[in-house]
Amino acid sequence: MVKLARFRVYVLGLTLLLAACAGAQAQLFETKAKQAFMIDADTGTVLYAKDADALFPPASLAKLMTMEVVFNAIKLGRLTLDDEFLVSENAWRTGGAPSRTSTMFAELGSSIRLEDLIQGVIVQSANDGCIIIAEGMAGSEENFAQLMTERAREIGLEKSVFRNSTGLPADGQVVTARELVLLAQHIWREYPEFYRYYSQPEFTWNKILQRNRNPLLGLNIGADGLKTGFTEESGYAIVGSVRRDGRRLFAALSGMESDNQRAEESRRILDWGMRSFEKLDLYEAGEVVGEAKTFGGEKGGVALRADGPISIFVPITNRDRLIARIVYEGPVVAPVEEGAQIGTLKVWIGDTMSQETPLFAAESVGTGALHQRALDAVEELLVGWLR
Repeated sequence: MVKLARFRVYVLGLTLLLAACAGAQAQLFETKAKQAFMIDADTGTVLYAKDADALFPPASLAKLMTMEVVFNAIKLGRLTLDDEFLVSENAWRTGGAPSRTSTMFAELGSSIRLEDLIQGVIVQSANDGCIIIAEGMAGSEENFAQLMTERAREIGLEKSVFRNSTGLPADGQVVTARELVLLAQHIWREYPEFYRYYSQPEFTWNKILQRNRNPLLGLNIGADGLKTGFTEESGYAIVGSVRRDGRRLFAALSGMESDNQRAEESRRILDWGMRSFEKLDLYEAGEVVGEAKTFGGEKGGVALRADGPISIFVPITNRDRLIARIVYEGPVVAPVEEGAQIGTLKVWIGDTMSQETPLFAAESVGTGALHQRALDAVEELLVGWLR
């Protein structure tokens, strides 16, 4: 049996097309955050990345994952907003008034509607609210944290690990800036009916009014989420979202030295992202992007397309050279059915991987005649030997 090549990378003509209008250097942005990641929500374009895959403790940013588990359970019909949860002594002592941490001041032994708990967690960053939910859904925080990590893997977060529902310090509890942004984008897309809570300015519980802790909401920049966090180990952090002029950006920053620096750095990067990029349409819906080589087929290649149009945001000034490559495992063994996923279109702006788009067969390719399959086998044998 002929051993097929594992990977083939094809460089598209798109590189040469865009090189003519490109500058010598990519547009630069400096931030005091140790880790940062920002994307355009609709196209998925990576606008900025700085140590985006470095692990750090999430602090209260873990509550984004807590809410995702809750929202998913409601969406599946396992919970309703009117369900009530009991305030245990553990929740009261660990996250309530005696804890001197962020709390909604839930009363020991009382029952609270899930919708009120959600508002307490999102608006007031309530640790007692998180623990009440965790115990009510999974019996204990440990069990709920396991659900959080399992659910993180299901939605594509490969590195994040959760040990509790609150984000309070715990060994092995880590996230990355990239995965926090992907989580925020996921919540926005999958649960639009609940996303509004992240821009709620205040919430009153137990006759105590508390304002939303997100500093971006009061800056008149179009911010509508999401969460702040702080630990002694990793400093001040934030996951923010801005919607303006028909666009939406998500950004995560960590490792800042003060709450003032956090507010300023997050405002700066989101404002820069809105002002400094323009949309470039690469391919229309249904347009052939490129071709993957086939093995044993009635023709030597199969045309590839995306599910829809492909667009990307590029820097307005000092644009670096865009490079687009089709990456697939191949050659692709015939027969190939139209619509089968074949590979990925990867686009770089300078050294930054800015976008990845799945590519599918734009046509069916049947099995070739015996002599064609024999020629393909000989070619692949020679190529494999040379490789």
